Amino acid sequence: MSVAESNLNTARTEIRVAGMDCTACAAKVEQYVGRQDGVRRAAFIPGSDKVRIDYDPRVARLDLITEGLAGLGHPVIREEDGPAAAGDASRPAAWAAGGKSIWWRQHWTMILSGAALLAGIILLYLFSYGRAATALFTLAMIAGGIGPARAGWQSIRLRMGVDMNVLMVVAAIGAAVIGEWAEGATVVFLFAVGEALEGFTVGRARRAIHSLMSLAPDTALVVRGGRERQVPASEVEVGETIVVRPGARVPLDGTVTAGRSFVNQAPITGESMPVHKGPGDAVFAGTVNGEGALEVRVERRAGDTALARIVRLVEEAGARKARIERFINRFARYYTPFVMAAAVLVMVGPPVVLGLSWAEWFYRGLALLLIACPCALVLSTPVSVAAAVASAARNGVLIKGGVFLEAVGKARIVAFDKTGTLTRGRPEVTDIIPFGNRREEEVLAVAASVEARSEHPVARAVRRRARAEKLAFLPGSDFKAFPGLGASARVGAQNIIVGNPRLYTERGGALLEEVQAVITRLEAEGKTPVLVACEGDIWGLVAVADQLRDTAPATVSKLGDLGVRTVMLTGDNEGTARTVAGRLGIEDCRYGLLPEDKLEAVRELEKAGNRVVMVGDGINDAPALAAATVGVAMGAGTDAALETADIALMGDDPAKIPFVIRLSRGTRNIVAQNITIALVIKLAAVALIFQGWLTLWLAVMADTGAAVLVVANGMRLLRTSTASQARGGQGFGSLFWLKIKPYF
Repeated sequence: MSVAESNLNTARTEIRVAGMDCTACAAKVEQYVGRQDGVRRAAFIPGSDKVRIDYDPRVARLDLITEGLAGLGHPVIREEDGPAAAGDASRPAAWAAGGKSIWWRQHWTMILSGAALLAGIILLYLFSYGRAATALFTLAMIAGGIGPARAGWQSIRLRMGVDMNVLMVVAAIGAAVIGEWAEGATVVFLFAVGEALEGFTVGRARRAIHSLMSLAPDTALVVRGGRERQVPASEVEVGETIVVRPGARVPLDGTVTAGRSFVNQAPITGESMPVHKGPGDAVFAGTVNGEGALEVRVERRAGDTALARIVRLVEEAGARKARIERFINRFARYYTPFVMAAAVLVMVGPPVVLGLSWAEWFYRGLALLLIACPCALVLSTPVSVAAAVASAARNGVLIKGGVFLEAVGKARIVAFDKTGTLTRGRPEVTDIIPFGNRREEEVLAVAASVEARSEHPVARAVRRRARAEKLAFLPGSDFKAFPGLGASARVGAQNIIVGNPRLYTERGGALLEEVQAVITRLEAEGKTPVLVACEGDIWGLVAVADQLRDTAPATVSKLGDLGVRTVMLTGDNEGTARTVAGRLGIEDCRYGLLPEDKLEAVRELEKAGNRVVMVGDGINDAPALAAATVGVAMGAGTDAALETADIALMGDDPAKIPFVIRLSRGTRNIVAQNITIALVIKLAAVALIFQGWLTLWLAVMADTGAAVLVVANGMRLLRTSTASQARGGQGFGSLFWLKIKPYF
């Protein structure tokens, strides 16, 4: 079959699967689904409970896959089953046939197991009723262990490897064989409690992501037939008009056509202050309208809003794993078989070689089995990364994956584009200087005609000034754009060029001393001169100037405090570039750069051994963004920012760069803490085995406790915000003896 035919016969679906509370469980589900007939690829979406399946619909049987997953202890969550299917990740399991919740069933078996265990302990230790106590311990083991036993058997039968379910069942049976019924029942009950705790804590990260989606209302007030009608947001088409009442949330992305109001955009951009919106301004789903009513023309359907795409991209961010996460996963593949082999040696070696007690060392081997599961270790990184990515999204920063979160914190250089990044990106005309017998109005009108079809910020500034002066101008014909230099067009019978003086000289023109003197003066004043010429005759200069973003100076200062050097890369002239750089305190300023020159500048910085973060607008700076270690786009929710960059700043605020670097470094530090916690607890438990102090129930607590600790520690990253950093805190504390690094 050809590649084209293969693609034609491939369908894609996503299913939600219960019980994927650790990386090992997710890997087992992914492996099982990927091995089924007709399935071309199965991929777990980290940060969620979803598996994406690419399959051949002519061969694959999704119903059989669903049945097989249920047998593995991971039933599929059906969309019609209620709240759990609508983004409520607080339920770690699916709903069973007949509407009965497996979640409740798991908890009832855990409660029954605990009650039988407690009753057995009372009968045994207070009343010495041994047989009755043993019966209750048996009931506790059956109630709490039947689910793990079934899942463990399916793992072995389907050759999915040995998981924690198998290890727990073997340990419980082993305890019963040697007469330790109370120990066996305790192991089963604590295992069930640990599974429930893991499911709850991991579910918090998923809820943090899904809570973003719940910001958009399910219904919209749409204008149809001259009347306002309340309809599901999913039924509103592009081009229709919706009404957003005061205090209501915006249901869909669109453009304001009537009304004025202040809109709280914090859910999308992280901005702390509401933003004024009027006709022509964009609004995003999930943002909150202020006191004025707005009429909005819908630009995107419900499933394609900026908010929906953010949720999807955040969910998928875990697919691009950090290097430490990939290493831990590889390590875990060898860790479990090694510990199992060690457990067998502990059971057999001392009795055979040294003649020691078989029962005692068999018991110690069982304890070692129980701490063989690497759940805490493999959870140490992905939970922290998922929490950090979700926290960043809440603060208006979209990070495409753990690999980029890890890399941005290691950067030692941040390269900024100037226009639209460090400046507002809305330059205004400050001077119009005609030459010869030309008039200001004539120079401005012809410049506006050439720039009529350009979307460059300078072109928009020229058009705004022409309209403000009420000058009549028509778009020129034969328009040609010269990236980084300017444009040309035919206005009437004349060929006009408008742009950087370099564009004029490169086309054979010569600058008179009078013109050069004016250009030098304007550049010294921090203005950008735009030359207007007609076939070798210079008509005049239009000077434009951009204002610095309010947060730009503080951003550069904070980066310096973090030990990060800043570089400015701009296509602007030397005078303007140096003036802006001087105001910001940037020493390394490179000017007159075309897009390919910015690319070479980034490569040059990286060749010197630096990790470089490039910050630009996501379109003109695309080559440099792609070449940098991490590309950061200033986007305010635009398609270019969401799709092209590694990180997108949804609020067009460069102050988010220090926040992201601190978040990255804090995440790395917490991951280090988690790995240390997991390894120290495991090693301490192993040491206790050889002293004879590690009981089976203590081994379960060590394994489960370590997993819950690392998850809870990672979840602290959800509390991180730009506000907490501004107050002097980072949202991360120290844990026990581990301190945050000095630069953090």
